[in-house]
Amino acid sequence: MNKKISFQKVTPILEHHCVNCNLNALCITDRLDPKEIQLLESIVRHPSSLSKGTTLFTKGERFQSVYIVKSGCIKTHIMDGKKMEKVTRFYFPGDLIGLNAVNYDYYYDTATAIETSSLCQLSFEKLDKLSAKIPSLRRKILHLMSRTICDEQKMVQQLTQKNAEERIAAFLLSISNIFKARGFSDTRFRLSMSRIEIASYLGLTVETVSRALSRLHKIEYLIVDKREITILDFPGLHALSSLNSRA
Repeated sequence: MNKKISFQKVTPILEHHCVNCNLNALCITDRLDPKEIQLLESIVRHPSSLSKGTTLFTKGERFQSVYIVKSGCIKTHIMDGKKMEKVTRFYFPGDLIGLNAVNYDYYYDTATAIETSSLCQLSFEKLDKLSAKIPSLRRKILHLMSRTICDEQKMVQQLTQKNAEERIAAFLLSISNIFKARGFSDTRFRLSMSRIEIASYLGLTVETVSRALSRLHKIEYLIVDKREITILDFPGLHALSSLNSRA
């Protein structure tokens, strides 16, 4: 049975101050002045560390809060018609989780930590009221909503127009860009998600994912060592991921 984490309001200390967070440029605090950040910080609740398998919220649960990933990785998922888990998205540090529930009174999917993670919790009602007073905050939230829509459109394109190797290439490049934006190596990184989770997300079988990775390893586009990925040929991966893409 999945565990659930409890969030609490804590006395702000250095490690919890939004203004000192190393994700500032990626978070909704981006472009806010110190006073605006202080107002935002007043509605933030901080959690303890989330262990792997911890559930943040479940599909159908009443929507009340959105969450910002501070560390680790979170997946959202639903059950398909065959009662199999379908991964809908992966969230990394700086990402905002729960925006797709704004149109509903409940969460559209279930969110679970796939590795040790921590998040900040914000009441959406309070965030909405605060963003009405801070235009730059509202624009950032709208930007994140727009990015979510674009990401979903790209995923639909991948699932309908690309073969297995093309999907894997596009996926690894997206992970590479995520690490680069967060100040880490974009050529060598560890995948937080399992082959099963990657297969579910990309609409493939586990065997197909393994074969595609082995093929990309064989043609020296990358080196695969379990979950460790080293990209050797960015142009080759970019060319492969662009195949079958429409202008």
